[in-house]
Amino acid sequence: MLAIPESTVLYSASGAVATLTLNRPAALNSFTRQMHQELWAALDLAEADTSIRALVITGAGRGFCAGADLAEFDFAPGPDLVTRADPGPVIDQAFNPTVRRLQNLRIPTIAAVNGVAAGAGASLAMTCDIAIAAPSASFIQAFSKIGLVPDAGGTWFLAQRLGLARAVALAMTGDKLAAQQAKDWGMIWDVAEDPLAAALLLANKLATMPTKALVATRHLLRESNHRTLNQQLDAERDTQSALGKTHDYLEGVMAFREKRPAQFKGE
Repeated sequence: MLAIPESTVLYSASGAVATLTLNRPAALNSFTRQMHQELWAALDLAEADTSIRALVITGAGRGFCAGADLAEFDFAPGPDLVTRADPGPVIDQAFNPTVRRLQNLRIPTIAAVNGVAAGAGASLAMTCDIAIAAPSASFIQAFSKIGLVPDAGGTWFLAQRLGLARAVALAMTGDKLAAQQAKDWGMIWDVAEDPLAAALLLANKLATMPTKALVATRHLLRESNHRTLNQQLDAERDTQSALGKTHDYLEGVMAFREKRPAQFKGE
């Protein structure tokens, strides 16, 4: 009898919140190509289910994500070693699509960082809209220790969240950043003894809010560094105009005027 391999990404849903659990605990949930594909499939499930209005990503075991699984790279001595060990293809074909999928997801995302987030694992946490970490969690830019640069959006997220001075020093040294310092520096939103419980509580709150407005807020804020103030003013105007045609905008204003709780539908 053939053994059925356990999924590397677990998907569950409760009410309006979906939870994705990276499930390679023995390897600190480091990414393989299969794991990326199973993550995309799980995101497809969340996207397709219109009742899902928020997403939590966490890790199984003692780690959140240790980045790329270097065991997938071919370092065997012999011809074409440089070509076989090239990290470019897996970044282009796996990590970059994962970042883009999460950045364009139709619902808000929260990372529950239960342990170490290293390399692209730190980038994954920053890719989510909000990150909550355990007090014992840490963030490590491990790339310089193997002669590489931060990837999976790492150079962009670090500079955006920490400022250039801290981003450069952290990326060059590869020093470990503890969860509380990551919060103090603005890399993550909060530190909680039980980050998954805290993330689910927040996700359930976000799931009752106007989903389209939350996602539009994500896009406006993340694109603001690339625009002048005048361009951003125009983008805000156009976004407000589009949201002004939604159910949740009309419901929100009517609820405010009638002094009652709004019943948002994410529409």
